[in-house]
Amino acid sequence: MSRDLSPRDEKSLSESIKMAASAKMPLIVSGAGSKCGIGRPNGYATSVTTRRMQGISLYEPTELVIGALPGTPLSEIDQLLAAQDQMLPFEPMDYRPILGGNHEPTIGGIAAGNISGPRRITAGACRDSLIGIRLVNGRGDVVRSGGRVMKNVTGLDLVKLNCGAWGTLGVLSEVIFKVLPKPERALSLVLRGLDDAGAIAALTAALGSPFSVSAAAHLPMGVASDSLTIVRIEGFALSVAYGCDEIARLWRPYGKADLLEGKTSTAIWTDVRDARWLVDPAESAIWRLSLPSSKAPGVVAYIRRVLDIRHFYDWGGGLVWLAVNASADAGSKVIRGAMRGLGGHATLLRASPEVRSQVDIFEPLPPSLADLTRRIDRWSRSWCSSVPAARTAPAPRAAARR
Repeated sequence: MSRDLSPRDEKSLSESIKMAASAKMPLIVSGAGSKCGIGRPNGYATSVTTRRMQGISLYEPTELVIGALPGTPLSEIDQLLAAQDQMLPFEPMDYRPILGGNHEPTIGGIAAGNISGPRRITAGACRDSLIGIRLVNGRGDVVRSGGRVMKNVTGLDLVKLNCGAWGTLGVLSEVIFKVLPKPERALSLVLRGLDDAGAIAALTAALGSPFSVSAAAHLPMGVASDSLTIVRIEGFALSVAYGCDEIARLWRPYGKADLLEGKTSTAIWTDVRDARWLVDPAESAIWRLSLPSSKAPGVVAYIRRVLDIRHFYDWGGGLVWLAVNASADAGSKVIRGAMRGLGGHATLLRASPEVRSQVDIFEPLPPSLADLTRRIDRWSRSWCSSVPAARTAPAPRAAARR
């Protein structure tokens, strides 16, 4: 059997998976491969890629709905939506800066990984915008869930279950998203010189205000040239201007806020979205921690006492990005120890193949969720006799995360 199955459409995808199932051959599932460095390295002989399955299958601007085949480049969808002043609400991250490679992200990979960005705090994650899917399960059957309209009611919600499953329950052959109009204006407010605790307090105050804050981040000294605490306000032009004035007033106890607009503001949020602040050195391990924002500075301080790290905060402190230098286990024991009992989770996104083969990539599940994972796995096998192998965690582990 070919080492790389590259079907052009859903029918040939189904046939490829049936061939693999009959040969009892596990499959590596991928799109363009822009996120193939995530998860455990593997030596499976056969892969199936959807990169040739491209095209817009549905676009109704007045209904705010778009559908596409899984191999469609994200940039093609962004350009089509931009022509109608629309956008994918969840601002998906581009992993190429931290993982390397030149393969452009595909919409199927975005859905399979539940990939989201800074606007997650207000617009929700990728899975909150995904309203319909078609997929081919592990025995080659075509399965449809959800629909092509936002007001859609079905029985079992396979849409949410498969968004973030990384291909473990089936290979996506079409995805359908709700979209939103682009904001008329976007501005950023910046405070300088705050420590981590002060920055999280300022971000929490801004996020608790009614002024359309769509992103909130803190870049400590050492990551940026100066300590920067930033929020983005989006919406109608008049309300954005008013909101900036009010948040600047709200922030007076923390210092004077500077205003950023245009390319300068956009560039900062692109760098936050793609974790560009942690790209170098390339040999450092990169972790993504999700936890209560009030606990974030304490967790980072604990880790810093043991490990050589660089870090920054997104989602108002609810998301912490860490780069760990020169550690045999990428700091896994220390980081997981710091996270214990907080109700959050840590995901190792970049490390050497040797480290990734030895440590847990995803947060170990507590007994209750581990039992749920086993039950969903048994259920999935009842309608899917040969689930395609994947390089990541089981679907419940991935999909339950932010």
